[in-house]
Amino acid sequence: MDDLSKISDEELLKCSKEELLRRLRKVDSEKINLMVEHGNMMKDVNRRLQVHLHEIRSLKEVNQKLQEDSQELRELCCFLDDDRQKGKKLSREWQRFGRYTASVVWKEVGIFQQKLKDLETNQESMMRENVELKEIILMLDDERNGAGSRSSIDSQSSLTNLN
Repeated sequence: MDDLSKISDEELLKCSKEELLRRLRKVDSEKINLMVEHGNMMKDVNRRLQVHLHEIRSLKEVNQKLQEDSQELRELCCFLDDDRQKGKKLSREWQRFGRYTASVVWKEVGIFQQKLKDLETNQESMMRENVELKEIILMLDDERNGAGSRSSIDSQSSLTNLN
């Protein structure tokens, strides 16, 4: 059967009451079915809308949490950057201190090396003087005791032990 909206009024007037009643019931049944289907679709749309609203709320909560975390991380980065800058400054100060200390130590080492050389020179000079004095003492001892005497030999051996 054709759709009633496509049938002209004249054709409908030609139909019998039973035919019109049957068509009317059919259209009414289709209308009820469409209304039920529309109601089901509206329920489905409302259900989906509720699901989407719940998702939106959840995403808002997640977004808020992420923003708080982001702010906390930003603050932590600032703190760590300040700490890094302080460490860098402290490192430069320690380097300057180390260079200064090293230069002072090298100067002191140079002074001590010079003193050591002077002491070694003095020691060598004193050793030469001691040898000369020993020789003088031996000579004087030899002259006093006479050559070949027992005390001369004793003094020579004691001087030899000193060397």
